[in-house]
Amino acid sequence: MDIQLEKKKGLKPKHYGYIAVGVLLLFVSWKLLFNTAGNTFRTEKDKLSIAAVSAGKFDDYITINGSVAPISTIYMDAYEGGRVTEKLIEEGAMVKKGDIILKLENRNLYEQILASESNLALKQNDLRSTKLTFDSRQVEGKKSLANTEYDMNRLKRNFEQNESLYKDELISKEEYLITKEDYELSKKQLQIVRVQTSQDNALRETSLKELDADLARMQKTLSMVYERIDHLNVRAPADGQLGFLDAEIGQNIAQGQRIGQINVLTDYKIEADIDEHYIDRVKRDLSATLERNGKEYKLRLRKVYPEVRNGKFKVDLVFTENKPETIRAGQTYNIKLQLGESNDALLLPKGGFFQSTGGQWIFVVDVNGETAIKRNIRIGKQNSRYYEILEGLDNGEQVITSNYDSFGDADRIVLK
Repeated sequence: MDIQLEKKKGLKPKHYGYIAVGVLLLFVSWKLLFNTAGNTFRTEKDKLSIAAVSAGKFDDYITINGSVAPISTIYMDAYEGGRVTEKLIEEGAMVKKGDIILKLENRNLYEQILASESNLALKQNDLRSTKLTFDSRQVEGKKSLANTEYDMNRLKRNFEQNESLYKDELISKEEYLITKEDYELSKKQLQIVRVQTSQDNALRETSLKELDADLARMQKTLSMVYERIDHLNVRAPADGQLGFLDAEIGQNIAQGQRIGQINVLTDYKIEADIDEHYIDRVKRDLSATLERNGKEYKLRLRKVYPEVRNGKFKVDLVFTENKPETIRAGQTYNIKLQLGESNDALLLPKGGFFQSTGGQWIFVVDVNGETAIKRNIRIGKQNSRYYEILEGLDNGEQVITSNYDSFGDADRIVLK
């Protein structure tokens, strides 16, 4: 007869394995439900800026700050160096073109003028002496030519007479040959004198032309030196306002040194710096507006400077119609620069989140307003008020637009 054994009560070894697996599953479930402190950030909702995505017209413009400047500035550099002896006009004064602003003194320049005048006088004396010499040789040449022609004609007659007499056998052959030889010699001498006279005339013309050219060059050089003397009077290059003047009486000014500038006040321009983010979109002839005392003034972008400094590049704008009556150089204005046409788009108000995310992602608040989840987005253009949303958000969704620096690496925000 079999005896039924009574089961022992209590935990068996295999039960411990089941318990460990269950605890592990509970821990994993808790992690999935509640996440970790590194991925979740808790904050008070009132401390955040929350805005709604909306559909509307995106006005493609940027707001820039610009300062008024003269339409052009003409710099004054010293044509000649020298010591300042007199200062006739002070900074800020209005000047007319040609007004003397400074007077300089240059002893070395005066010595150069004396040397140039002395060389010119010597050259003039040489020219006069050469002309007299050539004139004298020309007269002597004409006299020699006349005498040679006279002798040849006389010998020719004598030869012709003796030739007739010799044919009639009235004179000897020797006497006839002597007259013939004398006549032939006179013809050769006349030819030589003519060649010499022609050469003398050609030499005279060439030499006198060269001397005249040298004399003209020296006179021109002297006149240029006189102009350099006039340049010791520093004159205003145009009508306008003397912006600054870096010169005092007794100061030595070097040739080419910048000593001042004239601000041309016939019109004004506005100089502005723009963030390099827009450098590919900012082009010449873009339109802009300036608001002053409730009135709008139209401007045109005249020049874009290619150089970028400290993350900004410079532009010049000019008024196309009227300009403010009280405009003054140095005034600062807010300008609305139109980059393109308006278009329908999803609009997201600007906020500090862009500095933290670069516009790559944003925290989207759920329908209950209790949590916000990180979501990737794509931003297009932007103006002073809105970003244009291309992907990642829908009309009416709420997003956190304030700065994210305090959120760390959180992917989820719990709003209290």
